[in-house]
Formats: sequence, structure tokens, C-alpha cells
Amino acid sequence: MSVTDWVLGGCVVVLAVAALLLTARITIGPTTLDRIIAMDALIAVLICGLALDAAVRRSSDTIPILLTLTVLGFVGSVSVARFTRGRTDIEGDPR
Repeated sequence: MSVTDWVLGGCVVVLAVAALLLTARITIGPTTLDRIIAMDALIAVLICGLALDAAVRRSSDTIPILLTLTVLGFVGSVSVARFTRGRTDIEGDPR
């Protein structure tokens, strides 16, 4: 095995662990805002995974998918920031 294989394996493991933790945050998250932020971060992890796949295969076939996911993540984040500004009902139970 070469160093490139080890680095690739490490990247896949890190992205998989991040995706699992974000899925747990989406499921458990005490507030709606936590769930939305975790979903945005999960989209970013998906983008990184697709970019890693494109780099390994040396293919540009996934560029339209990457651009679409990037725009989706950006518009989602801006929408959440716009519509939750000043709202007090997005907080969880203070403990």
C-alpha cells in the first residue's frame, strides 16, 4: 500500500465519522436550529466526499452535482439566517 492509499483511507474514515455524528445531531438535536445547522454541515461533508471521489477518479463528471449541492447549502443557510433572526421560539428548554 502506498502513502496515497493511507491518506485516502484516512479521509474516508474522517468523513464517515463526521457524517455519523451529524446524523446523530440531526436525530437528537434539542432545537430546530441545531438540526438545520447539522443538515448544512452534512451537505458540506457530502460535497467533500464527492470532491474526494472526483479527485481519485480524475473525473469531472461530478462538477454539476457539486455546484448544485453548494448552491443548495448556501441558499439553505441564508434562508435559515433570514427567517430565524429575532425569533425566540428556536431555543430549547433552558436547563
